[in-house]
Parts: sequence; structure tokens; C-alpha cells
Amino acid sequence: MNLKDHIRGIPDFPKPGILFYDISTLLAHPGAWGETVDRLAAAVAPWKPTKFAGIESRGFLTAAPVALKLGLGFVMVRKQGKLPGPVISHEYALEYGTDIVEIQADAVQPSDRIVLLDDLLATGGTLAASKRLLESQGAIVPGAACIIELSFLNGRKAVDCPVETLIVYDE
Repeated sequence: MNLKDHIRGIPDFPKPGILFYDISTLLAHPGAWGETVDRLAAAVAPWKPTKFAGIESRGFLTAAPVALKLGLGFVMVRKQGKLPGPVISHEYALEYGTDIVEIQADAVQPSDRIVLLDDLLATGGTLAASKRLLESQGAIVPGAACIIELSFLNGRKAVDCPVETLIVYDE
């Protein structure tokens, strides 16, 4: 199955000049979505994770079913102020300014092997920041996986671990 056939391009979203790759059409097709989860699970299983972390918000849709399929736990990485209880934060640089990602303080134990999942790899900034956040708590992050990669943005260079992707757009 060609998963690219199930991705919808939406021009000028969220602003003019941007082509947004929408996975909602992939999610709406049970066969394509099931194939996506199966391929992601197969790609990340060799890293022998003990947990998965999904990056807000479409990363939740990606990581949760893979974690369930492989019988493992799931950790949410969210923007600041969205998780209840005590949290661990990591601030990182954006092109203009900074942002903060957080996990719940009890979500990660030292030596957990956590694979990061998200829907899209663009510049790699949020993926790299999420990796640093998990590692700050003693986790080992052997790799990351995304459904889509925008290779022309060179996001792999920002992430210092192997990254598996299922669909690549070169422009």
C-alpha cells in the first residue's frame, strides 16, 4: 500500500506559502491507518523500547497505537501548562523566540528506553528538545520515528539519534 496516497496536501495552511501535509485522511482510512501503525511498530521494535513518547498533539495519535500494539507504556510530551501535577520542563530555541515542552514528573524512570514518535519531521527542533527532556531524566532514547519527513528542511541533522520515517517529501 502506498501510504502517500492517503495524505492530503492543503496549500496556504497555516499561513500563505505553506503546504500542510494532513494526516486526517490517513486516519480516516482504516486499512491505511492500520498499515501505518504496523510499519511504525516494525521500524521501532529493533530499538527494544520500554516506553513510547508522543509529541503533542498528532504524535499522541502516532505513539499511542504503536505502544498498545507492542504492549508498552506511553508518555505525553506537551507544551507548557497542559499537564496536571508536577512536571519537568525543557526550554528550547525557535527561529524567533523560545518554547517549552514538558512531561509529568513521574512519567520517566532512569534507564527507560523511550522511542519518540510524531506525525511529521520538519526542522527537528521539537523532536530534539523532547529527546533532551527525556534524557535529562535518565532515559535512553535509542531512536525516533515519524509518519512523514520533509527532507528538504534537514530535520534529521537536529536530532542526534536514528530517525525512521514512512513517507518522505523532497520539496
